[in-house]
Amino acid sequence: MSINKIFNLSNKVIILTGAAGLLGTEYAHGLSQAGANVVLADLNFDKCKKLSLNLNKKYNVNSFPIKLDVTKINSINTMIKAVIKKFSKIDILINNAIFSEAGYTKIKFENYDLDIWKKGLNVNLSGIFLCCQQIGKIMKKQKNGNIINISSIYGIGAPDQRIYGNTKIIKSALYSVTKSGVLNFTRYLASYWRQDGIRVNTLSLGGVEENQNIIFKKNYSNKTMIGRMAKKDEYIGALIFLSSNASSYMTGSNLVIDGGWTAW
Repeated sequence: MSINKIFNLSNKVIILTGAAGLLGTEYAHGLSQAGANVVLADLNFDKCKKLSLNLNKKYNVNSFPIKLDVTKINSINTMIKAVIKKFSKIDILINNAIFSEAGYTKIKFENYDLDIWKKGLNVNLSGIFLCCQQIGKIMKKQKNGNIINISSIYGIGAPDQRIYGNTKIIKSALYSVTKSGVLNFTRYLASYWRQDGIRVNTLSLGGVEENQNIIFKKNYSNKTMIGRMAKKDEYIGALIFLSSNASSYMTGSNLVIDGGWTAW
């Protein structure tokens, strides 16, 4: 067995939702460096277009930017048609898109608006449902496919609201509920498609350092065994593992990369 070969993603076609985000951009670079042709799918098409030019020049790959609304089945199917026309296959789907709660972080549960709740459910759960459903049809015909759903430590355990100190930030029930739902949806699909050549796994992540409040970073870091938040590029190795043949005997599983947060 060649180690270089089993981790190689050369010519793999990977649909990455939420590609324009902080981690999405990091994932795109890592997957491209491993040889994949990444479909950069996001509502922010302009950012995906710029990212695509950078990836293609830097790694000599054939990335493909496309505007995608994961809550709209027509948008998903338009993307699928474009990808099949360009590449004739879809090897991997990474469900990374997430509803942004910017502006809602200080709303107490008792006052949390039902419309915000529904919008979040629509992106974080229904969006994954629709992408898996429609892209899964292609993978089933191919008799080959790999789906990676992104979850969080807050899908495994409840948020520790104490780490936010006096910032008045409240981690919402929406985030926890949707990230928890991803875990069992993964298990369901892995079981459902067990005979169709489709593997489905979850990658659950800890917090990433991104110019947060010093007190918050200290409080968060004290809850990890490693003693710090993750750097934005520290999840790439795990994602390449799940995307590659290195994880060929893995399905229905949850890979937790959290600096030891959930291991205490």
